[in-house]
Amino acid sequence: MKVVIIGVGLIGGSFAKDVKKLHPESEIIGVDKNESHLDKAMEINVIDKKGGYSDLETADMVFVGIPVNVLVSELPKILDAVGDETVVMDAGSTKRLICEQVENHPKRRNFMACHPIAGTEFSGPTAAFEGLYTGKTMIICEVEKTAFKLQERALSIFQDIGMRIRYMNPKAHDKHIAYVSHLSHISSFMLGKTVIEKEKNERDIFDMAGSGFESTVRLAKSSPDMWTPIFEQNKDNVVETLEEYIQNLTRFKQLILDNDFENVHQEMSNTNKIKQILKGIPLTKK
Repeated sequence: MKVVIIGVGLIGGSFAKDVKKLHPESEIIGVDKNESHLDKAMEINVIDKKGGYSDLETADMVFVGIPVNVLVSELPKILDAVGDETVVMDAGSTKRLICEQVENHPKRRNFMACHPIAGTEFSGPTAAFEGLYTGKTMIICEVEKTAFKLQERALSIFQDIGMRIRYMNPKAHDKHIAYVSHLSHISSFMLGKTVIEKEKNERDIFDMAGSGFESTVRLAKSSPDMWTPIFEQNKDNVVETLEEYIQNLTRFKQLILDNDFENVHQEMSNTNKIKQILKGIPLTKK
């Protein structure tokens, strides 16, 4: 099996590692605008060799893990270059604009619009590791527009890796992901900003930071090059979630100003239910 990875970072590199583990005989070819990424990926055996779009025509599978603003412009070119039997999968965190961009492409049947709900705050080929996707969800949009036999090839890989499959339409995907992913990244970035600004005057503030702060601000180490285009492409949904979040923060602040700590406790108690939700436990019994 010939697999081309476009964007050999955490997402693309981890996919390459999982494929290689499942299919040791497969040939993994890396394509990346950053030559040092390719050199490092070769050095640490994430890919077997460097390549280019000329390799796409004979590829069985193409996995695209590049920033969504670049993806919008490059995906049509990628589809132009692939063969009839090649399945192309992306890993973009937004889906509506990407799907619209190739809606009328002659090789739309070769494309599967994907978003793996997996990642870390690190980037680059050295961040890639086996098992990133195990137990995680792969969201697939407009699956009916992908040729059935190409669907089967992609789904087989995802299932063998150990992923759960979820189907959504692109607009619903972008709306929901703004709440559970995009908002959490913004919160983390802004918490980090607030503390950094405070640290200018109080040098020992980081000495007092515990595991709670570290886990909450972890996402602030994520790549701005990746996240700025995501916020841009999903602007309307991001703004809507921010407005709701700011309203909740404002209400919580007012409760404290009013010395209404009974309702402060109640707000936190109600939110404790998130533990059940994340574990898949129903909040109420039918």
